[in-house]
Amino acid sequence: MNSSDLEVFESILSKNGYRITNARKLTYRFLNSPHPQSINEIIKKAEGNVDRVSVYRCVELFEKLGIVNRIYIGWKYKLELSETFIEHHHHMSCLDCGKAIDIKDTKYIDEFINEVSKREGFTPKRHTFEITGYCNNCIIE
Repeated sequence: MNSSDLEVFESILSKNGYRITNARKLTYRFLNSPHPQSINEIIKKAEGNVDRVSVYRCVELFEKLGIVNRIYIGWKYKLELSETFIEHHHHMSCLDCGKAIDIKDTKYIDEFINEVSKREGFTPKRHTFEITGYCNNCIIE
C-alpha cells in the first residue's frame, strides 16, 4: 500500500462525514492484500489491534462507501479493496475450498458488457463477473 492510497481512503471517509479512526485505518491496511480475504482472515490479522466488532463495523462502512467489495463464493463471501485502490478484474471461485482466482484479462468481458449495453441503450456504472466451479485441487471427476 502506498501513501497516496491511504490519502484516497482518508479523503473518502472525510468527504462522507466520517472520522479517520485508528480502527478504520488499521482495518483498511488489513484489507490490503493481493488476494480476496474472508472476514475471519481479516479479524485474525487485526487480533490484538482492533476488536472483532470494530472490524465488522469498519467493513460494513467500507462497503457502503465503495472502499471494499464482496466476492461471493456460493453462500459465503470474501472481501477485497474496490477498483478505487486496485486494478479492475473479475474472479473464478472454487465451490469446494473457497479459493478465489483473479481474472486479470478482462478485455473481452468488458467489450461484451459495452456492446450489450450500447445495443440496449443502457449506461453501465459498474459490474461484476464471477465464475464458480472447482479448482484443479478440488475437481470432481
